[in-house]
Amino acid sequence: MMPKPVPASSQKLHSLIESNTAVAGIVGLGYVGLPLAVETARCGFRSLGYDVSARVVDSINAGRSHIIDISSDV
Repeated sequence: MMPKPVPASSQKLHSLIESNTAVAGIVGLGYVGLPLAVETARCGFRSLGYDVSARVVDSINAGRSHIIDISSDV
């Protein structure tokens, strides 16, 4: 049995990841999403976050973490 060919879109994604030019989108910046966004950025990827809470968004945009385990220090 022959293996299935890899779709072009998968090849492109793989290339973006290897070159650290992929962008990670995280929906929800709570106790799971914010640490994920921070670690993704630490790995060298651009990280975009979305949250429905204006308070959370304003806090993050001001450079303050609303999660006790995530430091506001850069």
